[in-house]
Amino acid sequence: MTRYALALLASSALLFASPAMAGASDAGATDRGETQRLSQDEIIYFVLPDRFANGDSTNDTGGYPGDRLTSGFDPTHKGFYHGGDLKGLTEKLDYIEGLGVTAIWFAPIFKNKPVQGPAGDESAGYHGYWVTDFTQVDPHFGTNAEFKAFVDAAHARGMKVYMDIIANHTADVIQYAEGEYAYRSKADYPFSTRFGPEGEPINPGFAGDDDPSPENWAKMVNPDVAYSPVIPEGERDIKVPAWLNDPIYYHNRGNSEWWGESAVYGDFAGLDDLATENPRVVAGMIDIFGSWIDRFGIDGFRIDTVKHVNPEFWQAFVPAMLERAEARGIEDFLIFGEVYVDGATPGPLAVYTRRDELPSVLDFHFQAAVREVVAKGASPEVIATLLDGDWAYEGGREAALRLPTFLGNHDMGRFSMFVREGNPNADNAELLARTMLGHAMLLTVRGIPTIYYGDEQGFVSDGNDQLARENMFQSKVDAYNDNDLLGTNATTAGQNYDTAHPLYRTIARLSAVRSANPTLRRGLSKVGTFDREAGLFSLTRHDPDSGQRVLLVFNTSGEPITRNVAVGMEINRLVSLDGQCPATPTAPGSARFEIAPFGWAVCELERN
Repeated sequence: MTRYALALLASSALLFASPAMAGASDAGATDRGETQRLSQDEIIYFVLPDRFANGDSTNDTGGYPGDRLTSGFDPTHKGFYHGGDLKGLTEKLDYIEGLGVTAIWFAPIFKNKPVQGPAGDESAGYHGYWVTDFTQVDPHFGTNAEFKAFVDAAHARGMKVYMDIIANHTADVIQYAEGEYAYRSKADYPFSTRFGPEGEPINPGFAGDDDPSPENWAKMVNPDVAYSPVIPEGERDIKVPAWLNDPIYYHNRGNSEWWGESAVYGDFAGLDDLATENPRVVAGMIDIFGSWIDRFGIDGFRIDTVKHVNPEFWQAFVPAMLERAEARGIEDFLIFGEVYVDGATPGPLAVYTRRDELPSVLDFHFQAAVREVVAKGASPEVIATLLDGDWAYEGGREAALRLPTFLGNHDMGRFSMFVREGNPNADNAELLARTMLGHAMLLTVRGIPTIYYGDEQGFVSDGNDQLARENMFQSKVDAYNDNDLLGTNATTAGQNYDTAHPLYRTIARLSAVRSANPTLRRGLSKVGTFDREAGLFSLTRHDPDSGQRVLLVFNTSGEPITRNVAVGMEINRLVSLDGQCPATPTAPGSARFEIAPFGWAVCELERN
């Protein structure tokens, strides 16, 4: 038996012995005198409803007649609807709650265009990002009434509900008469003339999109600036609310090139790019998403494609959403934006909390740091540097506590895939041990841990996007079913809701520890020791309100470590919250730790 397998067996023994499991479903601990559950207290579970559970097979086709190119339903193809729905998600709340999850974020559930794409390369809107109707649930997922039932059922358990929303674009409906879709810039195709500086003058008096006044935008009457937008006859009224059907509210400049001006003004892979500078669009989006708060009492928004929208839009939108939530009595409404960046240096993300004034952003930098250290074997200094950069966010280190952290997702791929890619010669025991270590960091280091559905069942994606969106219920997709899952003999060819899975139990145990200890949710971090290569990493977290101090010690290497770790001169006792902690310091200010390969210890520090 390898040393990794031995370490996992020791970890499993702790799982079954831990009394913390009994409290894993407590949504927001208040045992230390806390009176209000804050966003940083949450543990989020991110799920694609289509891939999670099929509670009602009668809605699999969404009520559309015909084959998969009409209905979008084809459970054998990774890019089409598979049948998961809100009823199924509601029925599996016990399973989700058992992980210690306190909030559920799901991919968009608004009505989508069922199928898009050129002939021979079509795919379906199972993921929810091709919206045609922002006022109702996609019929593949159920009804508005079933969404209300889901929200009520989650709230009855003390679980929050975060919706995934899109303000940047709608489904691909608008076509161009020219039959071309390359991006056309404002310099080459200004608002003042048709098809270039030498063209026919149009939109007289329009002062450009830097002037946000309604009076100015009332003069923007002709969308035929860069292209001639055309809406196919059968789709003229497909979008809801009705104002979304007017091309004047879109940029109509062609496909984004993903950099410069085109990143904001271009169509996202052909999706119709809204002119979010237009005050009518701003007001319309506020009304659309504010109504979901008013009607259903949801608890927060994850905002898609934030960096493809002008900052002024968010500066107006966010306060309006917070005001709507406050008016409904919803406390601490969490808004976090998706800004897809790479690298572990916080600057690129922090700017969106300052310039754009977003309350929070998905912490892609955390993902990159843990990926570098755990999956690729980099020095833990990468994570230490990440934490030092928390000062860059608006509100500093306290604000960084409200950043949803994650290890992998539906766009980039699963964390276990990065572990496998970084360690091609590792056996399954080592891959599982590294994956567990990543989740231990996710649940203890800093931020709001966000678990990607299926990770707790050992799912291992083959890539990003469609290749990282496996079914929890029985799959018929060959590209999913040929993968061996971590920690089990199962595959996705059968359903996977195993509450005895080692990853499920590890996450549940650590979730319970986190929920029971305010420092792991609200405490600021002080980096301790880190090696210049894979090895020891320690940090201390301190919550000034409760006075609690917790020491975290990680071993990111494949060899056991026996080392002294600084604990503070006043500390005279260590209490194990997870893993093996020495009971007392070896000498004043120092404690000797023995940490297994890819292991960790979470210790409460007590003083005289």
